[in-house]
Amino acid sequence: MQLTVRDVASLLNVSEKTVYRWIKDRGIPAYRINDQYRFHRAELLEWATAKRIGLSADIFHEEADLSAHVPSLADALTAGGVLYRVVGDNTESVLRAAVDAMRLPDEVDREQLVRVLVTREALASTGIGDGIAIPHVRNPIVLHVPRPTITLCFLERPVEFGALDGKPVHCLFMLVSPTVRAHLQLLSRLAFALHDPAFRDILKRQALRDEILTEVRRIESSLPPQHTATAEPRV
Repeated sequence: MQLTVRDVASLLNVSEKTVYRWIKDRGIPAYRINDQYRFHRAELLEWATAKRIGLSADIFHEEADLSAHVPSLADALTAGGVLYRVVGDNTESVLRAAVDAMRLPDEVDREQLVRVLVTREALASTGIGDGIAIPHVRNPIVLHVPRPTITLCFLERPVEFGALDGKPVHCLFMLVSPTVRAHLQLLSRLAFALHDPAFRDILKRQALRDEILTEVRRIESSLPPQHTATAEPRV
């Protein structure tokens, strides 16, 4: 999804001058096309979350008219589940353990999915900092599933992921969506939640599932109604 400098400035609550400075000094992912900068929404969300740069609630506006129904973050997490003590000594082994434990349709080739995840992790780390990784952020997991889900995996031991801040990863958010657009909607909500200090704290503590869902609902309830409501399917 292509965003302009003006779009990015609005979504990050900064001036366009600041965006140009970040392109030069802070490594914000941008592409120069016909002498104009363009940005991908998923890459921007990943970068802003890793840098702990606040997101405007307007980030949900563009996604509000999606044709596919997108559940709330809490509903997606309930559907995907929270897993504890996911074992592994390196990136590949923890990704394999996570995929093995995820709630996926029977027809999904889990071995192939693991290979894709490992290959793309080798190209660029999905560790966003503070011990958190979101595998497949730039290349979303799009499968034949009835609705988007998020599986939160707490690792038994922290694993080195090559994150931007150098900290080993202790939890993974695995997003599975029926479409790329649904993935971006869910990723927007997750990125917004990860800017909340209380939410990050319960992730560090590997809190119980009910406490995590309570925090997620609290965060979503703080948004204006038009941002928390999910889009109804068009007929």
